Amino acid sequence: MDMILQVLLSWLLAALVIFIVGRLGLGLTVDGFVPALIAAAVIAIVSAVIMWLLGALNITIGGGFLGVIVSLIVAAVVLLIADRFVPGMKVAGFVGAIIAAIAIGVVAWFVNWVLSLF
Repeated sequence: MDMILQVLLSWLLAALVIFIVGRLGLGLTVDGFVPALIAAAVIAIVSAVIMWLLGALNITIGGGFLGVIVSLIVAAVVLLIADRFVPGMKVAGFVGAIIAAIAIGVVAWFVNWVLSLF
């Protein structure tokens, strides 16, 4: 039961982050919280499939600056793929996906930091 609660809370927090970034107008728009919930689930699934494929092909992302760049590109591609499956979510091209990926990372870090204070 504890694991189910953790997954649900992670899903809700991811949706909240997507919703906030969608309202900031940083390359990603979301029509409401329900599309943000759907987007969070689709992004998690697409990300898991891409990471599995990279692992199956024995491709590692690595660390350092190059690892950050590759992770950012993978995150942008995940957003572009999710855009095709989520009604109510729109990504403004590859540059918009890069900006949205950075914004999602920053907002997610901030939300986690705020929650860690309690």
